[in-house]
Amino acid sequence: MKQFRRPMRGFTLLELLVVLGIIALLAGIVGPQVMKHMGASKTKAAKVQIEDLAAALDMYKLDEGRYPTQQQGLIALIEKPSDARRWNGPYLRKEKIPQDPWMNDYRYVYPGKHGSFDLSSLGADDREGGEGEDQDINSWE
Repeated sequence: MKQFRRPMRGFTLLELLVVLGIIALLAGIVGPQVMKHMGASKTKAAKVQIEDLAAALDMYKLDEGRYPTQQQGLIALIEKPSDARRWNGPYLRKEKIPQDPWMNDYRYVYPGKHGSFDLSSLGADDREGGEGEDQDINSWE
């Protein structure tokens, strides 16, 4: 008896190379656009976090009659300072002060130069000034 062999099905090396080339081309076009939007998203997230921290600072002031001192810092929003009389916290839902999207600490200055307090992030480069993802995000703008 003669046995018939089915032809093997699959992709040729040339077909695989063409598909890989198309994927690489799409990644080269789409990748930079995604990264640009990702940087903008981090900046927006920092603005939202600063607004949340500012609201928590305002709640602290309603209870204590003043904002936390420079020495107490933002930690006073989650841990009762030793000199607090009417502290009704924690004022944040999390058990620790959030960092900005670039994993740096937010800067808190009291009294502030631009308002009752100044709250800011220095952006991706963690230096003053900058543009794009490196720009400073402030509570007073």
